[in-house]
Amino acid sequence: MDEALLRSLTPGVLTVLVRRGADFAAAEDAVQDALVEAIRVWPADPPRDPKGWLVTVAWRRYLDATRADTARRRREDRVDEEPPPGPVPASDDTLQLYFLCAHPSLTPSAAVALTLRAVGGLTTRQIARAYLVPEATMAQRISRAKRTVSGVRLDRPGDVGTVLRVLYLVFNEGYSGDVDLAAEAVRLTRQLAARVDHPEVAGLLALMLLHHARRAARTAPDGSLVPLAEQDRGRWDTRLIAEGVGILQPALARDRLGEFQAQAAIAALHADAPTAEETDWVQIVEWYDELARLTDSPVVRLNRAVAVGEADGPGAGLAALAELDESLPRHTAVAAHLHERAGDREKAARLYAEAARKATDLAERDHLTRRAARLNAHRGGR
Repeated sequence: MDEALLRSLTPGVLTVLVRRGADFAAAEDAVQDALVEAIRVWPADPPRDPKGWLVTVAWRRYLDATRADTARRRREDRVDEEPPPGPVPASDDTLQLYFLCAHPSLTPSAAVALTLRAVGGLTTRQIARAYLVPEATMAQRISRAKRTVSGVRLDRPGDVGTVLRVLYLVFNEGYSGDVDLAAEAVRLTRQLAARVDHPEVAGLLALMLLHHARRAARTAPDGSLVPLAEQDRGRWDTRLIAEGVGILQPALARDRLGEFQAQAAIAALHADAPTAEETDWVQIVEWYDELARLTDSPVVRLNRAVAVGEADGPGAGLAALAELDESLPRHTAVAAHLHERAGDREKAARLYAEAARKATDLAERDHLTRRAARLNAHRGGR
């Protein structure tokens, strides 16, 4: 069974049903039923037209479910007019489906789940495992999301920015369970980039590829985090780096800068440096200035303080950090790093330990704890 083929056909099949007038929630359920049937039937009897087969089966499942619902009998005249068998039109409404699944009325978590299910073709069980929640919990989340967007028409323009933020949320989940969400986000963003000519779509795809290229070097064999400066750059995927830079450069040339392009430019500068010491921190600070102007994000300004500390020295970085709210996530960890760079190991060790206590991610907590222990051991050995 070609699972990748099934997942790639899912959004197109769903949009055909919705275009025919099916309610989104019921149509999505019918498509899932058709996918289950395909897994059962196709290995022994593969269809000549896989999409047409899925549309036919899904539409019949939708009709069966609608007829069984007595509250919807007023729709009988419409749903009984089943289109005749034949080739499915080649029109592609997947872009509208992206917009629908990232509708502003949905919470970010609901939009992510619905995108993975309706556009990505993942099962509820796969999504639940990826997010480490019970399957029943994820099923409820998806059901609520489907009900929320059921009355929304597919012929209305959507907000590309909202779609991009949803895809970026998926990417940042990385890998857990049996689904590689980072790879899935790259796949869906490639799909989106093929359908819409927008510099920020290209920027997000470039950003994902540049980050994904460093994936193999981010963790040690024991699973511990490896900071960017200490990563083995020989393990970075140069093919993905070249692709990401090749996508980013034409996007930047269009002079319609957005936050994902700016982030990708920063990632490209890191990827371009043969060693950590050769990183062009001055340019990175300039890009963080652009990113702060675009987003006015305190998290961006926190990362900028790190870059300033590298470009102009730890004292300048600490001065930039002093302008920010100490309650920001990772503020204490950044302060520890800058104090270590300034040579104040005692204060850095104390701040690393404090940051470890605040960390919510286990791998990050272990990393910060090891940093504190290393500095304390160094002091004890003097």
